[in-house]
Amino acid sequence: MNIIYLLAALGHIFCGITDCLFAYTPNGRFDMKDARDSKKMSAVFEGMPLERLEIASTFGVLALTVSLFGFLELSKWMNDFSHTASVIMYISGIAFIVPIVAHHICCGVVEWFFVKLGRTKEALSQVLDFFKKTIITAYVGYLALAVFSVTLAVVILTGNTDLPRWAAVFTTFPLYLIISPTKLPAKGNIANAAMFIFFYFI
Repeated sequence: MNIIYLLAALGHIFCGITDCLFAYTPNGRFDMKDARDSKKMSAVFEGMPLERLEIASTFGVLALTVSLFGFLELSKWMNDFSHTASVIMYISGIAFIVPIVAHHICCGVVEWFFVKLGRTKEALSQVLDFFKKTIITAYVGYLALAVFSVTLAVVILTGNTDLPRWAAVFTTFPLYLIISPTKLPAKGNIANAAMFIFFYFI
């Protein structure tokens, strides 16, 4: 059993917790659809402790950094079966974590300044403008994660590893598709954590 996989799973579990700290305010769950209504946003974030957002931002970055080693370890393992796939996974693993760390920080910054500036209509306009201009970090990160997961799944499905073909189900992308219809929060982190737990035990 490779302890790095377990640490990566724990990293994503803790990152999922910090995502919940962002999403769940004292007045309920924040929905991005509410961002169009300044009054609703103000009501949702009323009483939101700034300390919670600071903690979520900081520990989310640390958690994601820990999880990077799991992606690198899977890339190293893949090198025994396909050097090309290993390189793709190595690059895409880093290309996932680095932008997602930036995106995580941006999410915290947006909420922190909205609350700090009094949850006004003007404050909402400013932070949403910032969010829209930095959302590219999320697009790049999740695209890279898709490349990593699909590469891993394809190599397993083709029988080129020492794992059974059904193990491809326990990669991020298929796991995410399975849980996406549910109301679970932090679905991406759950899928990644489940993948690393699977590889830890197998």
